Amino acid sequence: MRRIIPRLRAPAHSPSPEDSAAARRRPGGTRASAVIAAVAACVGLTAAPAPASAAVVSPDEVSRGVTIPAFYDPPATLPSANGALVRTEPLPLGLSLPGLDGRPLPGTATRLMYKSTDSNGQPVAVTGAYIEPSAAWHGGGSRPLVAFASGTMGQGDQCSASMALQYPLTLTGQTLSIGYDDLAIYRLLSAGAAVVVTDYVGLGATDRLHTYVNRVDQGHALLDAARAAHAVPGASIAGDSRVGLYGYSQGGGAGAAAAELQPSYAPDVKVAGTYAGAPPADLTSVMKGIDGSALAGALGWSINGFTQSDPALKAILDANTNAAGKAALQDLSTMCIGEAILTYGFATSTTWTSSGESLAAVIAANPAAQATLDAQRIGTLKPAGPVRLATGTEDDIVPHAQARQLAVDWCRKGGNVTYRPIVLPNLGDKILTNHLTPLLTDQADAISWLTDRLSGKAAISNCWTMPVQP
Repeated sequence: MRRIIPRLRAPAHSPSPEDSAAARRRPGGTRASAVIAAVAACVGLTAAPAPASAAVVSPDEVSRGVTIPAFYDPPATLPSANGALVRTEPLPLGLSLPGLDGRPLPGTATRLMYKSTDSNGQPVAVTGAYIEPSAAWHGGGSRPLVAFASGTMGQGDQCSASMALQYPLTLTGQTLSIGYDDLAIYRLLSAGAAVVVTDYVGLGATDRLHTYVNRVDQGHALLDAARAAHAVPGASIAGDSRVGLYGYSQGGGAGAAAAELQPSYAPDVKVAGTYAGAPPADLTSVMKGIDGSALAGALGWSINGFTQSDPALKAILDANTNAAGKAALQDLSTMCIGEAILTYGFATSTTWTSSGESLAAVIAANPAAQATLDAQRIGTLKPAGPVRLATGTEDDIVPHAQARQLAVDWCRKGGNVTYRPIVLPNLGDKILTNHLTPLLTDQADAISWLTDRLSGKAAISNCWTMPVQP
């Protein structure tokens, strides 16, 4: 019997035609569809079969019509060491080609479950994937490892990055998940670096909700993924392999948090460099940016995660959300980014609160709730090793100003920071384009910078330019 801890779940029934029609008619519905189409076009994805089961299964084993493999069910007890492997199995990559030497391109993947420690100091099982590249490493030293933190994928277990490697596009009548970070992962593999991807706490693993943008949870999960990679059967990385951290958006925040936490939590992980793209460092600012945007559903994911980690907050949210807000939070708890954009894109949180105020205003008025957000602030510690921080100057979803402030904070603490403002025209307010475009336009430079660090080349901080940088 699978061990499932009770969690928020969406209604078991499939949307009726009337429901679907209403969703299409809702304000912003057409814009939300356009955003999804733009994302899929940008990353050039083709559909892969969604996972399914011919057998009759318990509703707890299915998330929005997608069967979650039993691999993702954590055992009752976990190893004591952080980063220790719990289990592994082969992971077929959805996008793969046969190589001339018989090895698949870009590599051979292994699904992982490993032990980490959550923000409450408790053991937690985290899933992910390790990919052994077919390409040779031509940089200096042993083959390096990149610990990859994905951008926002959602809160349903079917949305995990490891599932997206197997199914780059999952499209059913109830869910839409796009593995848009697969491109960056494959580019790193083609450079000859091994890659380990974390699913984060609770995304994939079926025992709890994903603790979206929780600074400690995601920083620990990324560092422990790097530890776990060394124990994967067949991994060619060595004890002296340099480690790079890579992530954009939610992943940028995870990488930034991991760089800050490494000296105290994982000094054995040899971090040679961190790429933090569009990091959500100040959640108070980010909440205002995503409210009313195409990514408005992310408000629900953050609230769901924080009330799970800190149950005292649940009473505060229950007292301040109306029936529509409670229903939205429950619905979002099993959604991926695709259906969240289509269903809740451009929603405003004022429609979810009993007072008609925004969630940001409700939190600001409650010291305990505000303290939870303040504790998530990235930039209070000096990052380990050199960091490249990139942010689009027109980014209004993960606001540019707060990401730039992170670079300033790190520079003041003596960090080795390469700050890169990505100057582009305004491509449309609140529709994700100002946030998504830098992910693609900066990707080649970000990977080049990180592979230089993995080759042992020194990075020179440009903190001295901050006064004149936008």
